Amino acid sequence: MAEQEQALEQTHLDGIMKQLTAADARLSEEIARTKAEEQSLNKNFFSDFSINLSNDAEAIETAASIQQQQQMLDERSNSWRQSTQQLATVRRLTVNPFFARIDFQEGIAKPETIYIGLGSFTDTKGKFLIYDWRAPISSIYYDGGLGAVTYQTPDGPQTVNVDLKRQFVIADGKIQTMFDTTETIGDQMLLEVLGEKSDTQMKSIVTTIQREQDQIIRDTTADLLFVQGAAGSGKTSAVLQRVAYLLYRYRGNLTASQVIMFSPNQLFSDYIGNVLPELGEQNMVQFTYYQYVTRRVPNIDVQNLFAQFSAVKTDTDKKVARLKGSLAFFNATKQYAQTLEASGMRFRDIRFHDQVFFSKKKIAEIFYSYNENYHLGNRLTATKERLINMLNRRVDSEMRANWVQEAVENLSDERIRALQNDGPSEFKDSDAEYKFFARKIVLDAFKEIQTAIVRNHFLNVRGQYMAFLRAAGQFVALADFGLSAITWDADVDAFLTDFRSRQLTMADATPYLYLYDLMTGRHGERNMRYVFIDEIQDYTPYQLAYLRTSFPKAKFTLLGDLNQAIFTKGDSHTLIQDVAKLFDPEKTRVVQLTQSYRSTKQVTEFTKAILKSGQQIDAFNRQGPLPAVYRRASEDELMQALISQIDTDNAAKLTTAVIAKTLADAERVADALKQAGIAVTLIKSENQRLAAGVIVVPSYLAKGLEFDAVMLWQANAAHFHAEDERELLYTIASRAMHRLVLFASPELSPLLAQVPADLYEEK
Repeated sequence: MAEQEQALEQTHLDGIMKQLTAADARLSEEIARTKAEEQSLNKNFFSDFSINLSNDAEAIETAASIQQQQQMLDERSNSWRQSTQQLATVRRLTVNPFFARIDFQEGIAKPETIYIGLGSFTDTKGKFLIYDWRAPISSIYYDGGLGAVTYQTPDGPQTVNVDLKRQFVIADGKIQTMFDTTETIGDQMLLEVLGEKSDTQMKSIVTTIQREQDQIIRDTTADLLFVQGAAGSGKTSAVLQRVAYLLYRYRGNLTASQVIMFSPNQLFSDYIGNVLPELGEQNMVQFTYYQYVTRRVPNIDVQNLFAQFSAVKTDTDKKVARLKGSLAFFNATKQYAQTLEASGMRFRDIRFHDQVFFSKKKIAEIFYSYNENYHLGNRLTATKERLINMLNRRVDSEMRANWVQEAVENLSDERIRALQNDGPSEFKDSDAEYKFFARKIVLDAFKEIQTAIVRNHFLNVRGQYMAFLRAAGQFVALADFGLSAITWDADVDAFLTDFRSRQLTMADATPYLYLYDLMTGRHGERNMRYVFIDEIQDYTPYQLAYLRTSFPKAKFTLLGDLNQAIFTKGDSHTLIQDVAKLFDPEKTRVVQLTQSYRSTKQVTEFTKAILKSGQQIDAFNRQGPLPAVYRRASEDELMQALISQIDTDNAAKLTTAVIAKTLADAERVADALKQAGIAVTLIKSENQRLAAGVIVVPSYLAKGLEFDAVMLWQANAAHFHAEDERELLYTIASRAMHRLVLFASPELSPLLAQVPADLYEEK
C-alpha cells in the first residue's frame, strides 16, 4: 500500500515538474521579449513623436505623448521585474518543489488537498499547485495534529478538519522518502535533515519547522518576543524564518530596510547571509552592536570583541562594569541630563582662523536664555538658529578683514570665472566688484562655521560625559553595586587617562552615546519596524534599554541562551526581568525552546552536564559517538593526538573546528598544525569568511556557529578554572553537531569534574 501511495505521489510530482519546466521556458521568453521591447522604446523614445512647442495646444499634446511613452516604459519595466521574481521562485521550486501535503475539509465543503513549498506556484489558469509555507493556510501543517485545527486568516480565525499530514524528502525530481504523521515534523524527517553535513553557510530548514518555532515565526501581536532556547534549539533559523514571514505577511507595507538584525559578530552575519535569499527575500539591515555604536562615535577608539574578551578585570572592574551596564545607570543618565536644562551644559569655542569666533561663554548665555519650557533638544535648536543668524550678520563686517582683502587681490583668473558664474558680467565700479568677490569669499569660508554649528561641534560631549561620571554618585546608589565613593572616584580617574587618548571601553560607549542623544534631543530611528537581537545574553540591560529608545516604533524579538553568556557572565540570568521592565507586560511573550536539535544525543547530554544549575535541555534522539577526552602530560603529546583526530575527521569528510579559548592560543595551534602539513584556516577577526576544511577559531568568534566536529583545545585547569568560565566552556562544546573531542594537558579543567564518566570516553 505504501509503495502504491508513493507511486501516486511520484506521478503527481512528475506533473508538477513538467509545469515548472514549462513555466521556466515561458517566463524566460517573456523576460527576453519585455527587455527587447523596453530597449526599443528607450532607443526610439523621441523618434516616435515630434516635439512641437509652437503654441500651447501643441505643447500640451507633446507633453501627453512623452507621458504616454514613459508609461509604456514603466509598464515594460514592471512586467520585467515581476517575471524575473516569478522565474527565481520557479527555479527555487524546481530544486525542491514541495515538502508537505495536507488534506483537510472546511465544514460541509468538499475535501481539499494542498502541497506546501518554499514559494507559491500556480498553473496558467491561476490555480494553486504549491502554496508558500508562509501563507495563512500553510500554518495548518505546523500548528497542531490531525482533527480540528484553527488557523488565522485575514478575515479572522478559520477552523478545518485535517485528515492527512504527509512529509516528503525530494531530490532531483524523485521522492526519496515520505512519511505520514500526526504531528508537525516526524522524528524520521528531522533525522534525515539533521544527519546532513554542516556547511560554511546556514541552511534555511523551513521543511523542519516545529510547532513551537512556528509560534515564534507567526507572532504578530507581541511588542517584545523573548525567545530563550538551548544551544542548537533552532532559535536563529526560526527568527530568520520570522523575518521572511513578516516580509511576506506585510508585503507592500514592510520592506527589508525596515528590519534590523543585531548579530554577535560579522562572521556570524556572513554565516546566516544566505538564508533569506534562499527563501526569496532580500536581506534585512545587519549590524553587530559594536558596528552600530562605532559608526556614531567618530574619532574615538571603542574596545572591540578581541579587547573585550582578553581584558583582565579586577573585582572592582567587574563591579564598575556591572553598574555601567545596569538599568539604574541608564536612569541615572536620564536624570543627569534633566539637570542640564537648568545649568551645567559644557560647550566649546567655535574658532575661525585660529581666533575665537563664538565663545563658549556666549553660547552658554544663549543656551540658558530660553525659559524652562524649553527642553534640551529645543534649546539646542533655538541656540543653533541664533548662532546662524549671528553668523549671517557678521558677513558684512568680515568682508573688511585683511585676510579677505588679500584673498580678493590674489584671485586667479580661473577662480574669478568660477565665482562670477552666477553674478553680473560687468560691474559699475571697482568698489562693487570688490564687494561681490569679498562676499563670495566670506560666505565660502563661513561654511566651515556653519557646519560646526549644524553638526553640534560646539558641544563638549567628552567633557560632559566626564562631568556625568563625576556626579554619578548623586543619581545612583553606588553601595548597591558594592562600590564606595572613593573607589568610584579612583575608577573615574583611571577612565580619564584612557579617555584623554580617545580610548573608550564597551561598558562606557553606550552611556556616552545615550548622553549625547539626550543632549541633542535625538528621537531615534522611527522608520524601523522590527528589531531582532541575537545572543541576547551578551548584552547589558543598559544596551538593551538604549536600543529600545533608538528604535521607538519597532517591535523587538530577542533571542538567546542564558547559559552561553561570554561577556556578561553571571549577570545574564537577571536579564529577562530587566528587559521586561522596558516593555508593556501585556504585550510581552516569552517562548522557551528546550529541545536541542543541533547535536547528537551523546554530545547534548555531555554539554548539558557541564552546566551546574540543571537547566531543562532535551536531547533529540540522534545517535553518534560519545565525546572523547585526550589527557596528555605535555602539549607536544597533545598536539600529536589532535593531528591524529583531524586526520580521522578529514577521512570522514567532516567539517572540523579547533576552538581555542583565546586568539593567542588559536594562533599557536594553527602554526603547529601548518608545520605538521595540515591545511587549516585561522579565523583571527570577525571580518573573515568561514572557509571549507579545518578552521581554527578563538572561542568568542564561534558564537552561533556549528560544525560537524569540534576539537576543544586545552580544556585544562589553566585555561578554564574560574566558575564564571563554565558558560564559555558550555558554549564551545555545544558548537558540535556530530563529534566532540576535548584536549587537555596536564589535567582536565575542574569545571568538568562533575560530568559523569559514562558520558565520555578517555583516549
